[in-house]
Amino acid sequence: MTKHTNRIASPLLRRINERRLLEVIQRQGPSSRAMLARSSGLTAPTVSKAVDLLLARGLLEELDPVEQALGRPGRLVRMATESAAVLGVVVDASTCCIVAAGLDGRVTEEQTRRLPTPDTYAAVMDGIERQCRGLLAEISGTVHGIGVSVPGLVNERLREIVCSPNLHILDKRNPARDLEDRLGVPCVLTQETDSLCLSERMYGAARGLEDFAVLDATTGLGLGAMSGGQLLAGHSGMAGEVGHITVAPDGIRCGCGNRGCLETLATDAALLRLLAERLGHPLDIAGAAALLAERSADFQPEIRTVTEHLAIAIAAVINIFNPTALLVHSTLLAGSEERFARVLERVKHRTLTASLADCTIVAARSSKRQGAIASIMHHLTNTWAPSIR
Repeated sequence: MTKHTNRIASPLLRRINERRLLEVIQRQGPSSRAMLARSSGLTAPTVSKAVDLLLARGLLEELDPVEQALGRPGRLVRMATESAAVLGVVVDASTCCIVAAGLDGRVTEEQTRRLPTPDTYAAVMDGIERQCRGLLAEISGTVHGIGVSVPGLVNERLREIVCSPNLHILDKRNPARDLEDRLGVPCVLTQETDSLCLSERMYGAARGLEDFAVLDATTGLGLGAMSGGQLLAGHSGMAGEVGHITVAPDGIRCGCGNRGCLETLATDAALLRLLAERLGHPLDIAGAAALLAERSADFQPEIRTVTEHLAIAIAAVINIFNPTALLVHSTLLAGSEERFARVLERVKHRTLTASLADCTIVAARSSKRQGAIASIMHHLTNTWAPSIR
């Protein structure tokens, strides 16, 4: 009986070992087999067999030998970048972004396409399909999948966006499923802040961390949280919607339908709105950044309002989730050292002292297009083998 059980378990064990090596290479970059054995804790023969299989499957590539002081030079292996690729699609309120990358997750402007977000869902899908086909035609290697990052509430049980407060054309839709039907390439749907969370862990400031959070304060106010190395999802995958906590019961109408939600007062979009009201004409992010760089003293009431509410949001996340690090994704607020320092100063007055002492707060390094790539890489890794933690 034991012998029969071992025969069944052996293929799964091999997959788990292969996944472990994929995660090590994603974290530390090109590595020799000896380096992988040291980092993973696996034996040299196990590493060699796993690497050979991953090379044969096209997930890894071999590089030229590394010169060593003693012995034969060791060959490096890396995530495949020339023979394999993935695509990332970011659907946002103003712009859709499509990017191609190797399995190392590196994104470039040369491999990025953008289009203004159309007014209808059909036009959104037509535009994304067109840009994807253009990128696919330029890729010579195997395309392993497409990650689709979206704003709003993604219900994992229903496999659809149940509500996107800032882009309602996505309501009750699944653009990943629809894109897969059009292109015949596997696609995975991920909420944009979860994508950012994965990206920061794979490529950004949260490498090696097991308990951290990412607060997206751009258009909406979204939260992605990693607990024990796993994304915090909740019952239906909709955990982390701190942006729709009411902080001003008689405030302006939020895209969700309620009034005075935190995201109406604590984001780049909120600061844009307040600046536009003061000036009497609309602004885009670039225009606002330039204006604040030149005349920030003229807009202190607006800056103070948004700074105070972002500090409240940060304090709520730290008090509730007790992360070891909180990464804030923002252009106007976290993108300015002076304004971010003001936010952090206000956080001290809003957060439990013991919880704040446990947490480092920094600006996020990643981008939403990097997040879309991270989401498909996370999916590919998860489907290769389960995580043992």
